[in-house]
Amino acid sequence: MILKGKVVFVTGASRGIGRAIALEAAQQGAKVVLAARSVEPHPQLAGTLGSVAADVTAAGGEALVCPMDVRSEDEIDRAVAKAVDTFGGIDALVNNAGALSTRGTERTSAARFDLLYQTNVRGAFLATRACLSHLRKSKNPHVLMIAPKPLLKSKWLAPHLPYTVSKYGMSLLVIGMAEEFREPGIAVNALWPRTYIATAAMNLVGGEAAARRARRPEIVAEAACAILRRSSRTCSGNFYLDEEVLREEGVTDFSGYSVEPGAEPLPDLFVE
Repeated sequence: MILKGKVVFVTGASRGIGRAIALEAAQQGAKVVLAARSVEPHPQLAGTLGSVAADVTAAGGEALVCPMDVRSEDEIDRAVAKAVDTFGGIDALVNNAGALSTRGTERTSAARFDLLYQTNVRGAFLATRACLSHLRKSKNPHVLMIAPKPLLKSKWLAPHLPYTVSKYGMSLLVIGMAEEFREPGIAVNALWPRTYIATAAMNLVGGEAAARRARRPEIVAEAACAILRRSSRTCSGNFYLDEEVLREEGVTDFSGYSVEPGAEPLPDLFVE
């Protein structure tokens, strides 16, 4: 119960990496705030806030369901207020909610570009800003962005420029906020998978063949919780890969995270 008593606020918590982080944090004793749009079942995508809350409860954890669209400032503010009213504060924010598109410039509409920017950059900014006054009261406050190291290379920018710009926007938030909030001791870090992760997003970037060479979301979840356990005073402004974090924690065998045993994992986007 390494995170016992901590309050962890997770955006995009209804499925995939967000669900895995919420469940791992709960298993380590944290009180988990589940924030996402998915209240009703989706015809193509498994998972709702209710189903994740049930999983957390079944694992012996405590969950608070907060229906929320990260594009709405009002909904973010209400969810944060509800979390503080229920659990008494916020110790960590995981900005996991995200929109994905692999289309290039000509095939990206204004509406799609706005969705990417408003979800990935603006949403992470607003959620962080809303939590700051509560994070300042925590003994070990953390903000964790699910974002890559911003490698300014054409091979990452040219194929899916709108998406890359939005994710690098989150990365720039990490660099700036880590320094901005260094004095009050609020850690701001980024975490990214070294390999493809088996989530619904895989259908957009590689399909079934790539999914078989992916890893399960639990590897990101365990790395995320390891970062949240570290001292916020000495651990800030870092761009981590999940595998690197777990190696630092003593893990040497990653075969158990593979979707298909023995398959060689595919490197994720933005990983050299």
